[in-house]
Amino acid sequence: MKFNQLIQVIQQVDFGTKVQTGKAINRMLTCRNWLVGWYISNYEQKGEDRAEYGERLIDSLSEKLDSKSFSPANLKYFRQFYRVYPQIGQSLIDQFKQLKISQSLIGEMPPGTPLPQPGNPPERLISNLSFTHFLQLLPIEENMKRTFYELECMKGSWTVRELKRQINTLYYERSAISKQPALLSQMVQAGAEALNPAHIVKDIYTFEFLGLPVHLAVEEHHLETALLNHLQEFILELGRGFCFEARQQRILIGDEYFFIDLVFYHRILKCHVLVDLKVDEFSHADAGQINTYLNYYKAQVMAKNDNPPVGILLVTNKNNALVQYATAGMDKQLFVKKYQLLLPAKEQLENFIKQELKNAAL
Repeated sequence: MKFNQLIQVIQQVDFGTKVQTGKAINRMLTCRNWLVGWYISNYEQKGEDRAEYGERLIDSLSEKLDSKSFSPANLKYFRQFYRVYPQIGQSLIDQFKQLKISQSLIGEMPPGTPLPQPGNPPERLISNLSFTHFLQLLPIEENMKRTFYELECMKGSWTVRELKRQINTLYYERSAISKQPALLSQMVQAGAEALNPAHIVKDIYTFEFLGLPVHLAVEEHHLETALLNHLQEFILELGRGFCFEARQQRILIGDEYFFIDLVFYHRILKCHVLVDLKVDEFSHADAGQINTYLNYYKAQVMAKNDNPPVGILLVTNKNNALVQYATAGMDKQLFVKKYQLLLPAKEQLENFIKQELKNAAL
């Protein structure tokens, strides 16, 4: 064996073991989520004290379980997962027995539910698709259409982002009206983004499942991470009432997760200050995104005596820096008079970014 062959063999072993490890984790995560969904549905039908909780069952469960994995939104997804994919229970009976959960608590595992026609074998589904893939498939009501995307996704080992893109660009409908669907499939698969070990393991649900900090899954850009580290310190050193609240704050809007880079609470202004950093040129989409975050905070987070949240958008393109303040509908005159005196000046933030970029030798 030559040296180059040795390198190639080790790389193949490394890649293969990472893929298998990721698949094993994803399989158990899928197993857990399906079983939780089944437990909830089973309780809703047969629970002796179910009337006591009624419509508040999901919220009550989430409160008692006290884990991000079991947020109300996630518990609803798990229940929907069981209802859309009841046939998966056929492949989970062995795992169910290995968990050694008392049958007296939950009753008997349902006998295998027949596959919808047509349908992909349950074992193949849970071996090749992560739970995050399933989340993209759940809203599809037509079984034939869902089966089509399952098959194409498994065939091309698509990332979740690729599956979402193909659904949104109506790949199924385009295939149905195409004169040469096989040729269309070849073209789509050739340009599709395929999974790699990082995609498999760095999944928000996987990180929650393993009890790891979620920010590790989203902080992949070294420059951006370094800037955020120093920016957090810089803003706190300014004083003026800033209290650090969160880094990579996750929020759920609809069925999609978003991450706010830094969240502070200003004890003098009595408002949240959201900071979003883009290591790129400014785009109107960036402004729209931070305004979306502000509207979310106004609707879901702002307390009765709080003032409206403020957003700071930092954009950089190598040696240039741009700072914008976002107010999401606040009276601009009020913002200038009341807020700007206690928030960092635009010049301060721009100079900070320029110095950090200079230090990074960009």
